[in-house]
Amino acid sequence: MRWLRARYAVVPAWTAACLLALASLVLGHFDAAAEYKHTVAKDARLAGDRGRTRFIADLSRKVDVHVFALGNPYRVIVDAPDVSFQMPAGLGSEKRGLVTAFRYGLFAPGKSRIVLDVGGPFLIDKAFVLDARDDQPARLVVDLVPTDEKTFLAKLKETPSHEKANESPLPPQSVVRPPNAKPVVVLDPGHGGVDPGAKSAAGVAEKEVVLSFAKVLKTKLEATNRYEIHLTREDDTFLPLRERVAFAQKRGASVFLSIHADYFPAQTDKTKPVIAKGATVYTLSEEASDEEARALAAKENFSDAVAGVALPEDSDEVLANILIDLAQRETKNRSQLFARSIVGELAGRAAVHTKRLRSAGFRVLKAPDIPSVLLELGFLSDPDDEKHLLSDAWRERVAGGVVEAIDGYFAKKIAKNPF
Repeated sequence: MRWLRARYAVVPAWTAACLLALASLVLGHFDAAAEYKHTVAKDARLAGDRGRTRFIADLSRKVDVHVFALGNPYRVIVDAPDVSFQMPAGLGSEKRGLVTAFRYGLFAPGKSRIVLDVGGPFLIDKAFVLDARDDQPARLVVDLVPTDEKTFLAKLKETPSHEKANESPLPPQSVVRPPNAKPVVVLDPGHGGVDPGAKSAAGVAEKEVVLSFAKVLKTKLEATNRYEIHLTREDDTFLPLRERVAFAQKRGASVFLSIHADYFPAQTDKTKPVIAKGATVYTLSEEASDEEARALAAKENFSDAVAGVALPEDSDEVLANILIDLAQRETKNRSQLFARSIVGELAGRAAVHTKRLRSAGFRVLKAPDIPSVLLELGFLSDPDDEKHLLSDAWRERVAGGVVEAIDGYFAKKIAKNPF
């Protein structure tokens, strides 16, 4: 070891100084990156009245933001780099001035979003972020003022198209897979990120319980070694409805299962009791099977608007319906076969809201070439269902039933079409 000590004893002082400076620079870079990565939104509030409404959010540091408006419905969108929202529970339901509600969350990897719902036509008068000063945090400020519809639409047209949409194109056709390839099962946990979905009275969010269930189901399906499994989202990230469909088509999905949890509002008419609990299975139809299915589809189809995505033009919907009519007749039959298999397996393992298949115009089920089903696991408005949705044992049991249903579907499909 003498030669080692001797060798390092003669290292020039300037070399050591350079090494220390380099280490300091590198560590400083990582510290700055970590600080940026962990920018925290700590609180938010509304101030003012209908003549001028101000939204304020407290941040741990100043960040760049991009603020723009969307119509149909009226919304303000605030995009920022990856921000950790550590807001007080229940924040966002307050109505004040022009703003009727607001929400926040991850919109895409590395991109966070705040969405303000506005009750009428408006203009963004000011939008800026103040540096932290003394004992005051950095602050995001957005000022809104009322206007008329004509002025709002004129201002909206001035916004570059890439800012107004975040909308994916029509889904591509599915890829062709080898005949001997494993069937591809795509699981689609609904909502996510800035779109929490339904919430229970205790604050349990739909986006969380459906992702937990989807991960259990994925593990069980992979254990069979019979399928190739994909989740449309693996974490708390938002994904537009069309991108969920495109995700399945790009992977050559054999079946698509969208997973949700419903919420039934408190009854106002005590003379017409409605028990809203248990699982329900839905398929696609232009005409809703009943009013409850129609209302649910309207709510789920509004997911993009909740997250601040421009809704598709009417022409896109007409085109989508034409595709359904022309290309999905056989797919509809297979979707119903898949749905019946799920209902049959769940009936013996969990509470079922109804054994009757329901249908409506769910956008997320509109792949014309993939059998697609939407499974509502239960109602977050029902205390028993809420407990089940949070139970590991319940998730294991129900996921096991869905695995059996998928096995049964492919067995019947192969028996019906052996070639």
